[in-house]
Amino acid sequence: MTSRIDLCFINGYAPSWAGRVAEESARVLGRPVVSVDLEMDLPRYYSADRGQYNATLILAGLLRFRSDPHSKIVGITRVDLFIPVLTFVFGQAQLDGPGSLVSTHRLRNEYYGLPKDHERLVDRTIKEVVHEVGHSFGLVHCQDYNCVMHAATYVEDVDLKSASFCPSCESLLQENGMRPRATA
Repeated sequence: MTSRIDLCFINGYAPSWAGRVAEESARVLGRPVVSVDLEMDLPRYYSADRGQYNATLILAGLLRFRSDPHSKIVGITRVDLFIPVLTFVFGQAQLDGPGSLVSTHRLRNEYYGLPKDHERLVDRTIKEVVHEVGHSFGLVHCQDYNCVMHAATYVEDVDLKSASFCPSCESLLQENGMRPRATA
């Protein structure tokens, strides 16, 4: 069973709300989430053709920094991410693997020309962290629009879903040993 989840803020990205993301993610995921500062050579993952950073390559590099073989690691960055088949991604994870990555670049209201909204950014980041860690626990996208595992193509999709797992995804987590069974 996963011992803990390391929430790694990459290259000095230390928002004042980092602790809130760790605390709320720990509450939803039901295991310790520890905030960690991490230095990575992000320029090596930059694609000048796209003006973005390759999420797949960053994720592969991130895995070297796991605290132990039973931990999960989530990188948090403010750079714009892509994978070759999509224009952009809010995050990426290894399905049933140890690593995931989240970018706040397109989670910020300012990206869309809207006024800064600190609370919305924190809420969106929590949802994306929980979503990507859910993938690392083996969950796929859910059809329930309220479930945190519902796919988000647009930032509005992130806003519409909750930060929690639906009963079906919760049950899958229990079946996979990622959650203790509720006792009566």
